[in-house]
Amino acid sequence: MTQMPESRRGLIHGAAAYGLWGLLPLYFHLIDQVDAGEIVAQRVLWSVVLLVPIVLLLRRGGSLWQAMRTPRVLAMLAASALLIAANWLLYVWAVLHHQVLAASMAYFLNPLLNIAMGVALLGEQLKRMQAVAVLLAGAGVAVLAVGAGGGLWISLAIALSFATYGLIRKVAPVAAFEGLTIETLLLAPLALGYLVWLSSHGGLSFGQEGGLTALLVMAGAVTTVPLLLFAAAARQLRMATLGLLQFLAPSMQFLLAITLFGEQLDALKLSSFALIWAGLAVYVGGSVLGRPRRVPA
Repeated sequence: MTQMPESRRGLIHGAAAYGLWGLLPLYFHLIDQVDAGEIVAQRVLWSVVLLVPIVLLLRRGGSLWQAMRTPRVLAMLAASALLIAANWLLYVWAVLHHQVLAASMAYFLNPLLNIAMGVALLGEQLKRMQAVAVLLAGAGVAVLAVGAGGGLWISLAIALSFATYGLIRKVAPVAAFEGLTIETLLLAPLALGYLVWLSSHGGLSFGQEGGLTALLVMAGAVTTVPLLLFAAAARQLRMATLGLLQFLAPSMQFLLAITLFGEQLDALKLSSFALIWAGLAVYVGGSVLGRPRRVPA
């Protein structure tokens, strides 16, 4: 059997990762009777169950231990772990409270927020097209803020937590897989403590009903599989291609929100989304047009 070209494999991995993230609201809809904190705790603990055997299988224990022994790396990953946990909690809460539109807006905003943070905190140069894109997105947020959009704080909190998480992971001197594993291990005691507390107060859903318990066990795979697919895609694709693929997930969530979940898209929200989409179009257009052309040999 002929081997699949690497670029094609990367596209499949990337599309699968973002496609699974785009379908996440459907999974949370199936377990909407469960407390958001328990869902996040279950995600953490079952991710540990999946990640530790993978570490052993790939023989990455040495690099994992080396990262954990470095105080600076451990401190940075502790911060990023708290940020990703907050991001998960906000996202799950938003889906459970019928705010999928607000959650999708967060991830449309995220790449533009990354640009702004890169300029403000890392001293990166802002290109003209990027500046226009950020201004358009800012106008979209302003429109929603002036109209007192109830979901604005959700969108901004999710986007800011994930962008700050990405910023820390960008500067942390640790590989993606080892970083994810350490973050999950650091969160595991907090997750276990919360589940014990929840159980002592009679609020634990795990173990109460077979189908629901099975869905909660799946939380580890739901969390880990897309991240592993994304890590594979990141190695096989150009950043420009990966940047275009990232809009697949919020687009799918947007469509789920206005169709299956029946959320209302009023004129104000539509205007806000339109400005953010215009910013994304400028951002993508600038990335494509600004790509250096290959000169024939």
